[in-house]
Amino acid sequence: MVADTGPVQLREHVRRPTITDIARQAGVSKGAVSYALNGQPGVSEATRARILAIAEEIGWRPNIAARALNGARANAIGLALCRPARILGMEPFFMELISGIEAELSARSCALLLQVVADHDAEMAVYRRWWGEGRVDGAILVDLHVDDRRVPEIESLGLPAVVIGHPSAAGSLVPVWSDDGAAVRETVEYLAALGHRNIARVAGLPRLVHTSIRDEAFGNICRQLGLAEHTTVHTDYTGEEGARATRRLLSSSRRPTAIVYDNDIMAVAGLSVAQEMRLSVPADLSIVAWDDSPLSQVVRPSLTALTRDIPAYGAHAAARLLALIDGDRAAPLEDAAARLTPRGSTAPPG
Repeated sequence: MVADTGPVQLREHVRRPTITDIARQAGVSKGAVSYALNGQPGVSEATRARILAIAEEIGWRPNIAARALNGARANAIGLALCRPARILGMEPFFMELISGIEAELSARSCALLLQVVADHDAEMAVYRRWWGEGRVDGAILVDLHVDDRRVPEIESLGLPAVVIGHPSAAGSLVPVWSDDGAAVRETVEYLAALGHRNIARVAGLPRLVHTSIRDEAFGNICRQLGLAEHTTVHTDYTGEEGARATRRLLSSSRRPTAIVYDNDIMAVAGLSVAQEMRLSVPADLSIVAWDDSPLSQVVRPSLTALTRDIPAYGAHAAARLLALIDGDRAAPLEDAAARLTPRGSTAPPG
């Protein structure tokens, strides 16, 4: 994985090695060097190996602008994440997703260019720059919004892209997604079967498509099961906001007996708040975390969680993007839905 740090100023000018230098040392034409460096036919394997060895020895690197002009592959894909850098390192979901993307790319000798940005304007500026300079062959788009303007902008760029998100908001881009509604249904039915009649949900940002889908599914299943007491509180996914929402819910006159959290960080924060308020988990409060992780399993009690293979999710997205880049047809993929894994944080209400 390569982090894009932007332009770097050199203290002194050092001449960049060129293909002319390689041709001179190898005793071949510049055309032969170009064929060898770009993996094209036209030179013998022995000559190709000699040219590549000389290029490595003299420190030759491809000129990005020239590559963009001649249509050569960058052998890299881009991922811009719109979130504070300090939070990214605490999110097991994105770390596992990136590990899956990397595993698929490394098998194809392709790099991941990653940049954290402050907002979606900056995100699109990064994609336009990467694509215009020939630094990436495609991109992965995450955190789809309702009426997401990034989708038509990427379509207009002609940038090959795969969306990790529901097809309803992906436009003509290739989506990879899982059925969040089915996971919500399984969770609420399980809690209702345990006897819970007042269930709350601490959700993520309401403008995100997957949050909207979960919101609708949660309300529908609660009404179908006759659960008159059900509440959703939206947050920014951080532990601080998750803790604040939990205190508000547990301090209400109609305190829920079960809370479902939209990520593991907020669920762990909620567990701490319950213990701070002298409530026993699971006797007084049942807790369920979305996206199982080691974090959910090391706390006590360990958290009942919605489990899915997140690295595989990332690998499937990367594989489809590489197929697009190769000019192949890449079909949308509905990945396996998250499944409930009961642990010590859920039980019948006391």
